[in-house]
Amino acid sequence: MKTLALFCAAALAFTPIAFADNHAKPTQNVVQIAASNPDFSTLVTAVKAAGLAETLSGTGPFTVFAPTNDAFAKLPAGTVENLLKPENQDQLVKILTYHVVAAKVTAADVVKLDTATTVQGGVADVTVSDGKVMIDNANVVQTDIMGSNGVIHVIDSVIMPK
Repeated sequence: MKTLALFCAAALAFTPIAFADNHAKPTQNVVQIAASNPDFSTLVTAVKAAGLAETLSGTGPFTVFAPTNDAFAKLPAGTVENLLKPENQDQLVKILTYHVVAAKVTAADVVKLDTATTVQGGVADVTVSDGKVMIDNANVVQTDIMGSNGVIHVIDSVIMPK
């Protein structure tokens, strides 16, 4: 009985620490978060090829609408490989920066928008219907992955500047 009481007291003593960790400030930036997730390997490769890794690792804040590997796979065959060529870097930069907003826009903020001005300079349409959010033609499938310099929302398609 004494052992059980000690165990319970110890568990209660450590409980606030466990809850405090859930609210700790993120230590990884948006690039580091993407790089640590295998579902974003194509995105990370593209960000590096475009020379944007350092910029997106900066202070921000940034909101990144991050396409998964499956989203890139929906593009016509050969598109990604073609975009990764050095001679197509400008086009790749335009596409990738169309996925970034120069502000921290959480899911609660996104649903209040009709459009989002991107770093590329274009304006992406934001549509909310039946609790689902779309950025242009892409569904937002996961929200509010918080980084030290912004937030990532996962999308299921690559969006293209108009």
